[in-house]
Amino acid sequence: MNILKPLKSLAHYKAADFRSDLPAGLSVFLVALPLCLGIALASGAPLFSGLVAGMIGGIIIGLLSGSDVSVSGPAAGLAVIVADNIKELGSFESFLAAVVIAGFIQFVLGIVRAGKFSGYFPDSVIKGMLVAIGLVIVLKQIPHALGRDNDYEGEFEFQQLADGENTLSEIYRAVVTFSPGAVVISLVSFAILISWEKLTGRGFNFVRLLPGALLAVFAGTILNELFLAFMPNWYLGDSAHQHMVQIPQIKAGESFFSIFDFPDFSALNNLQVYKTAGTIAIVASLETLLNLEASDRLDPQRRVSSPDQEMVAQGIGNIVSGLVGGLPVTSVVVRSSANVYGGSRTRMSAVIHGILLMLAVFLTAPFLNRIPLSCLAAVLIMVGYKLAKPKIFVATYKQGMNQFIPFVVTVLGIVFTDLLIGIGIGLVVGILFVLYTNFQMAFRVIRDGNHVLIKFQKDVYFINKPQLKEELRQLQPGDQVLIDGTNATFIDNDIYTMLQEFQETADSMNISYELKNVTLEKRRIRNYAKVRAAIAQ
Repeated sequence: MNILKPLKSLAHYKAADFRSDLPAGLSVFLVALPLCLGIALASGAPLFSGLVAGMIGGIIIGLLSGSDVSVSGPAAGLAVIVADNIKELGSFESFLAAVVIAGFIQFVLGIVRAGKFSGYFPDSVIKGMLVAIGLVIVLKQIPHALGRDNDYEGEFEFQQLADGENTLSEIYRAVVTFSPGAVVISLVSFAILISWEKLTGRGFNFVRLLPGALLAVFAGTILNELFLAFMPNWYLGDSAHQHMVQIPQIKAGESFFSIFDFPDFSALNNLQVYKTAGTIAIVASLETLLNLEASDRLDPQRRVSSPDQEMVAQGIGNIVSGLVGGLPVTSVVVRSSANVYGGSRTRMSAVIHGILLMLAVFLTAPFLNRIPLSCLAAVLIMVGYKLAKPKIFVATYKQGMNQFIPFVVTVLGIVFTDLLIGIGIGLVVGILFVLYTNFQMAFRVIRDGNHVLIKFQKDVYFINKPQLKEELRQLQPGDQVLIDGTNATFIDNDIYTMLQEFQETADSMNISYELKNVTLEKRRIRNYAKVRAAIAQ
């Protein structure tokens, strides 16, 4: 595998791409900024660790990624794992050593091409995950839009860690304790975002140079400052208040390196470090592969990502993140969807968002700390709505129950538990429906008087044995039965043995019984002959 292949693809980068990637990168930056801080807070880690992870996810993974639209950063799905293991290991520095090892594990998984596991995720589950994430974003951001910021930004769990509420009760609390200033800022931000989107759809190309999210943030910030001057009761505060973005600032006299934490490799003699590393590597890899599949579905150009390349990039990203004090990183759908809806063309938009996060920490923190969370909530709610449009439910329902039920189960599982548990429930249900569908369609039975045809329509496995056995049990004396295996390229040994043994039962019941193309050895010879003939042509 050529690890640096994504870098070489940027050699032909065009100015036209940059004109699309810059606004997209700005939009992702505005979405990622509060999420990086909120996830760090929920993880019980230093706030800078979330920002560092966002920088690494944008710049390093962005450059090496196997996807043109996926954006990486600290993930809400890992917050509980991070918090528990920091306590278990006794220090954040020891936890960083585990993150470095987890990165090496992911790198090796990418080299051995384990990323192809992503191809086994049912489409209904991927679709359900996207819609569920959209719903969770909307539900979790409604309180922030109303001025209630008790819960951490970026938390995906139904039961909230910060204040003991759940997703729905938090909305009720927000409604009864709403802040007029936050509501006004949110409504103005929504008006700008919707108007800007309509102008873009009508061909006003100039609006693409300035993302609506950035304009909404400017308007929200200015409105809050006007409240301070003319309506103090509506003022949401400044960086000292929970209603605002709160980027930690480097204090006077502190060095540049003072904001970073570094791993304590003396902890490598602790077995728990390796258990933690394995857990992070597995969970982060699964979340990345799922998000990669989801990002491909969102990509308007329908490009197909390389999961193996992505695993390598994630491994390198986590190694670097662990070395400089960052949280574990994964591909994240929230950032990726904001990237796609922002008009991104290439992975450079992810890099731009990482660079902007770096500038935010070192140059513009005082200004950014005056941004109200309510205007950022409006940006996120718009992203969530696009992921969870009602028409997606209708379209999936029309595809049949075997697609709709796993889809809905995944959505409900994620909304009412958390991202990882919900995906796990969806995967189980999705796989069961795949097995059920194959079970139902493996063969068909056609009866005309006492003539019975049992025709295999595709490969037949042991899971079809009970149904096939029941059909054989219903045969009557005097029936003339033909079992045709012509369309099956594989017949399970259990099926083959049962059909052979039924010959004695048929003789005792005076049933005429014939097998056609179900002898295992003959099928191998016939398939081999087909291959030889195809090669000869």
